[in-house]
Amino acid sequence: MRIGLLLLGGLILVRALFAGQSTLLWWLLPIAIGSLILLGLHQRIFKQQGKARRAVDFYERGLGRLAGNWAGTGETGDRYRNGLHPYAEDLDLFGKGSLFELLCTARTRAGEDIVAAWLLAPATSSEISARQEAVSELRHKLDLREALALLGEALRAGLHPQALSDWGQQQPLPNLKFFRWLTALLCLASALGLGLVFAGFGSVPLTIILAINALVGLWLRPRVNAILAQVEPASRDLKLLSEVMARLEAEQFQSAKLVSLRASLDTGGHPPSAQIAQLYRLMTWLDARMNQLFRPISAPFFWTSQFAFAVEAWRLRSGVKVERWIAAVGEIEALMALANYSYEHPADPFAEIVEGGLLYDAERIGHPLLPEEKVVRTDLQLSNDLRLLVVSGSNMSGKSTLLRTVGTNAVLALAGAPVRAKRLRLSPLQLGASIRIQDNLRAGASLFYAEITRLRQLMEMTGQSLPLLFIIDEILHGTNSHDRRIGSEAVLRGLVERGAIGLVTTHDLALTNIVAEANSRARNVHFEDHLENGKMTFDYILREGVVKKSNAIELMRSVGLEV
Repeated sequence: MRIGLLLLGGLILVRALFAGQSTLLWWLLPIAIGSLILLGLHQRIFKQQGKARRAVDFYERGLGRLAGNWAGTGETGDRYRNGLHPYAEDLDLFGKGSLFELLCTARTRAGEDIVAAWLLAPATSSEISARQEAVSELRHKLDLREALALLGEALRAGLHPQALSDWGQQQPLPNLKFFRWLTALLCLASALGLGLVFAGFGSVPLTIILAINALVGLWLRPRVNAILAQVEPASRDLKLLSEVMARLEAEQFQSAKLVSLRASLDTGGHPPSAQIAQLYRLMTWLDARMNQLFRPISAPFFWTSQFAFAVEAWRLRSGVKVERWIAAVGEIEALMALANYSYEHPADPFAEIVEGGLLYDAERIGHPLLPEEKVVRTDLQLSNDLRLLVVSGSNMSGKSTLLRTVGTNAVLALAGAPVRAKRLRLSPLQLGASIRIQDNLRAGASLFYAEITRLRQLMEMTGQSLPLLFIIDEILHGTNSHDRRIGSEAVLRGLVERGAIGLVTTHDLALTNIVAEANSRARNVHFEDHLENGKMTFDYILREGVVKKSNAIELMRSVGLEV
């Protein structure tokens, strides 16, 4: 319909110009008004369509997570990957199909940053308790989570919270009030000169004014460019941030942590959402200078300078508060991400944090990244009295999965999230792993060197304030059996004597003799396999004692090797 009106307007304009019927031009007024009304209606319809699509996507992704089809559909968090972290790569915290992708539903980068930070470091007992209480409250606020998911146009935010926070803390521009008054007066002078031209006084006054304006503009340019260089990298996705803030400001909370975070958004004046929205409008008007047709018109009126100084004035009023606002929004979003996971996994409880002593007591624990129908649950316990489990078993029997199950649930528990278990009790711990160790060709580091470097890192962690929970897969498998046994015994004895608890897996059954030398603080457990009709089968059940057989020969024969 809009196209039809525009075509009709074009025909009337052509007729008026070529037929000399100027009275027809009056018909362009209702056509223009009608076109503007239809444009507004179309934009509203497109906005509603986009919102509907995001709603469908929100629930489809939720159903995908429940069905186990979520890998590759969310934010992978690759930018948080760090090969030097003591467990992030070993436990698949980031990347496609990672724990971060499963958990993180945050809309802003600030929320994503906090989810990642919680996975990368354990919280204190009091903080874990506060997060658990907040997650329990947010778990059933489906309307709030849906409302946040439908905000904005993009599937995820481009906001850089650190850049925006740093910009808010910059030193103020000297004499800002003077510059604002100066540009306003020069703008009025340009308008006056243009008015004199239309009044018949000639172009001389306007020419003089424009010449003066040009000189002043050259003098102001370095100051304006400095403002633009600081604000432009920090101003991405302000609209989404303001909408998220507005929705959170309208919510009432009960738990102590959420009440505190919500209170940090109160300013006593305009709410943060309104102030961020004002900054967004200023940046939108400032960006109008990029229009090539508008630039010659805006230059005499100091458009860029006036809005740059207005942005700087906004920073002086509200910039110091930005860091606190972003931190509060990000933390609430992180809590809602954990609440969304809790809502989708109602059978997963919170871990119980037990002060005093060493403890990791799990009942029917399973891996949270596996679909429920594929999870084989098990019980295990580590404590002051039993500090080491030596896990033996054949290839593909489930040893590495057990380590990742223990470690990943520890990460969830110490972040304040629900765990995949019937029950999990653990003391405050820090986590270290040696599972997915790789060589580094560029650095000239072999696989064995990479592994012993990680083991040294774990040993150094035992000197920190929190006891260490270590999980080590195929310890020292990059060297010969003689050196392996001596080195493994020394490393494990050192970890245990320094107050750590953990699990170690091995193919080398000679290493299971470590248990006999550990003064009852270690125990052997194992996984078994069975050969049925020429095919290896596994039940993934953890059993007491040392495994009695290996499947390596059978596996080699099953793939056609003549052994």
